[in-house]
Amino acid sequence: MKSVLLIGMGKFGQTLGASLINMGVEVMVVDKNEDKINAVAQKYTDALIVNCMNEDNLKALDVPSFDACVVAIGEDFQASLEITSILKELGAKRVVSKAVTEIQKKFLLKNGADEVVYPEQDTAEKLAVKLSSTKVFDYIELNAEYSIFEIAVPQNWYGKTIIALNPRKKYGMNILTVKKENAIVASPDANYAFELGDHILVFGKTEEILKFANK
Repeated sequence: MKSVLLIGMGKFGQTLGASLINMGVEVMVVDKNEDKINAVAQKYTDALIVNCMNEDNLKALDVPSFDACVVAIGEDFQASLEITSILKELGAKRVVSKAVTEIQKKFLLKNGADEVVYPEQDTAEKLAVKLSSTKVFDYIELNAEYSIFEIAVPQNWYGKTIIALNPRKKYGMNILTVKKENAIVASPDANYAFELGDHILVFGKTEEILKFANK
């Protein structure tokens, strides 16, 4: 079973912790605020009131025993930075820290973070992409250039096969999966003919897929 040390019980920390528990991950949650810990303690086997800016307090948590440590502090960047640094010095296997700005990200990466997340920015960008087109239902950004999108099949594709439409050549899209109302067609072959209501999961350049979806 994977184990995670989660520091900071704000909205992001609470949401992340609940999701990890639901996935069967062993989670220890920590916050210096007694009220926050008392509010969530019943959901976790280990919920501690600890000031993690104190190195001795973090040592007592046996940091190297966790598969990952998450610093989910957004309101106090100085605390986030110091805790990130101490965790790495104590031998944390993987440190994931929350940032609000690009500058914060740079400092966190320089001071021990293996990965930095932008919960608010990521959510806003994802929503913006979905709102920009009625055909985009979801997407995962893989890097600055490539993404995986779930998009609705255009009406003029109904009854036509993948090989006839040739989306890879025409639109730079690789079709990974077809989602139907009650079924999934994984890795559809070239002779698959699209039907009303089909959604497709496609991989390719973000810019090209959005251009296609917004036609």
